[in-house]
Amino acid sequence: MVRTFVASLVALLIAAPVISHAQQPAPAAAASAEKAGPVININSATSSELEGLPGVGPKLAQRIIEYREKNGGFKKVEDLMNVQGIGEKNFLKLKSKLSVTPPAKH
Repeated sequence: MVRTFVASLVALLIAAPVISHAQQPAPAAAASAEKAGPVININSATSSELEGLPGVGPKLAQRIIEYREKNGGFKKVEDLMNVQGIGEKNFLKLKSKLSVTPPAKH
């Protein structure tokens, strides 16, 4: 009886498909990163790129560009909260979609 059980178990294990690491579904973090979309450099983004961010329309995009030009660019992404219309709540929604490359020195 035990032999029959062991033989059946071995047969099941041999017949079971092998799943390699490459065939496993992507982790949730990678899937959510794909949904997040591209990261926007706020020191070089165009108005239309900024408007692609959630909650950023033409007027806010223009204020971001004006702030960037007036202040010589953003030093860190948190500086975006200095732009009128972007408070902490809105910033937290955008933070994962933003990057800052220091502005070129002239």
